Amino acid sequence: MADLYSGTQAAALATQWRRAYSADAAAVSLSAICQWVRRGHLAPAGLDDRDRPLYALADLARAEQATRSRALRLVGIGAH
Repeated sequence: MADLYSGTQAAALATQWRRAYSADAAAVSLSAICQWVRRGHLAPAGLDDRDRPLYALADLARAEQATRSRALRLVGIGAH
């Protein structure tokens, strides 16, 4: 299962990406990953040996970018 990440790993990656854009960006938590799934931004790409969801890197990157863009628009940064 190359390039599949647990929820905790996904949150850590998303945090790294956000901090690459802004040094004071808040961390992405596991509960945020769960919210992305509930809201349809991210879908599991598989399950681990304990039937916990795993996420593909490309899907995670798209979800992080979409939610970051939306958050910035809500505070009036980046009109697109």
